[in-house]
Amino acid sequence: MRLLIVEDDAQIAAFAKKGLVEAGFAVDWAKDGEEGLSLALAEPYDCAVVDVMLPRLDGLSLIREMRNQRVNTPVLILSAKRSVEERVEGLHSGSDDYLTKPFAFSELLARIHALLRRATGAMEPVRLEAGELSLDLLRHEAFRGGKRIDLKPKEFSLLEYLMRSRGRVVSKTMILEHVWDYHFEPQANVVEAAISRLRDKVDRDFEPKMIRTLRGVGYLLEASRDTP
Repeated sequence: MRLLIVEDDAQIAAFAKKGLVEAGFAVDWAKDGEEGLSLALAEPYDCAVVDVMLPRLDGLSLIREMRNQRVNTPVLILSAKRSVEERVEGLHSGSDDYLTKPFAFSELLARIHALLRRATGAMEPVRLEAGELSLDLLRHEAFRGGKRIDLKPKEFSLLEYLMRSRGRVVSKTMILEHVWDYHFEPQANVVEAAISRLRDKVDRDFEPKMIRTLRGVGYLLEASRDTP
C-alpha cells in the first residue's frame, strides 16, 4: 500500500512516516500544498494524509482540487483545529476523515486502515492465504506448511504485496512503488535481491515453487500452483 503525507512540520511528518513504513506502507512526503497536489495528481496513492495549514496551498484547497480533477484517493485531514465547524468544513472539502493534533500513532494507523477498508468496500483481512502459504498481518508472521518463516520487514511487505496480487503479474516498477518509496533508484537491483531472498525462504525447502519470474515482465505468486 502506498501513502502520501502532506505536512510542513518535519517532526510530525517524520514521526508519522517512520511508523507507517514500519507498518509496511510505502510513504511519500510533500512539504507544502503545491508539491502535495502535484504528487496526488500524478501518482496512484491508496490514501493521503493532509495537514490543513500548509504553505503555498492550504490543505482544504488541495483536497478540493483533487476532487475537481476526479482523484478519488481517500484523504485523512490532520489539523490542530478542533471546533465542530472546522471539522465539518474539512469534510465538506472532500476529505473522508479528520484527526486532530496531537494524535497517537495507533489512532492514525487505525483510521488509515478504516479508510482503506471503506475504499475497497470490504473488510481488511487479518490473514492472507495462498495454498499452504499464509501471512498473519497482525502479528507479522509467515507460515508455509505449518512451518514459521522468519522474514525481515521488507521481505514481509514484499510477500504481502505478492499475495495481495496473487495470480497477477507485478512489474519491478509496481513493486518499487508499493513496497519501497517510489523515489527509490529504479535501476538498482533491490527488487531482484529481495525476490531472491524471499524465494530462498518461501520456496527453497518446499514444493511446488510458488514465486515465478517472468523475464522482462515481472513476478508472480502463481495461484495455479497452490496446494488444494
